[in-house]
Amino acid sequence: MAKTGTLFLIPSAIAENTTESVLPSYVIKLISDLDEFIVENERTARRYLKNIGYEKPLQTLVLHTLNKHTDTSEIHGFINSLLNGKDIGMLSEAGCPCIADPGAIVVMLAHEHKINVKPLVGPSSILLALIASGFNGQNFTFNGYLPIDKCRRIKKIKELESKAIREDQTQIFMETPFRNMQLFRDILSSCNPSTHLCIAADITGADELIRTRTIREWKNKSLELHKRTVIFLLYK
Repeated sequence: MAKTGTLFLIPSAIAENTTESVLPSYVIKLISDLDEFIVENERTARRYLKNIGYEKPLQTLVLHTLNKHTDTSEIHGFINSLLNGKDIGMLSEAGCPCIADPGAIVVMLAHEHKINVKPLVGPSSILLALIASGFNGQNFTFNGYLPIDKCRRIKKIKELESKAIREDQTQIFMETPFRNMQLFRDILSSCNPSTHLCIAADITGADELIRTRTIREWKNKSLELHKRTVIFLLYK
């Protein structure tokens, strides 16, 4: 049986201009040896590679786009090079691949074809927020994005608060930057005053903010989260 290539899971910086401080040098070197990538957005992928000092001509790269618009019939073709013994990389838009992005489907496909999968070291805003929150790090759940509809979102917030109290479990979730304030206001209006909320914004960036307060305390503070990258954590 012919030797397959390796699928490298490549993290990217969370905040701008932080690549050298959050990615080990060996990861940057390894990325520079690849010329085929699975990416969520071609433009931002090329910009990221340029920023880390990637020296191969960007116009010669083979890029496979994997996002919510990708037809599932195309995805099997993404691993052809791997099956032929060539290494390729999967590049996240921010942080680590396969968390809050569609990369898991390719990783599962790689496992099904006995292809080696190699995760690389890099920042994860979810784990960084968790360890800085003071909340339970042995029992936690990442819930991804909450519902867009306000009524469903409030119902979900109450469910997460109840689960945090009942199961002693940290509840982690996120929102798109332009809807952060709506979510923040719904949390404050829906949760018990004694419930703890951690706001982790712009992690690793120059404007990083990580604060844990009770709902009662948050109601007395002015906070602007619009267009910021935020992880929300709820705990009892």
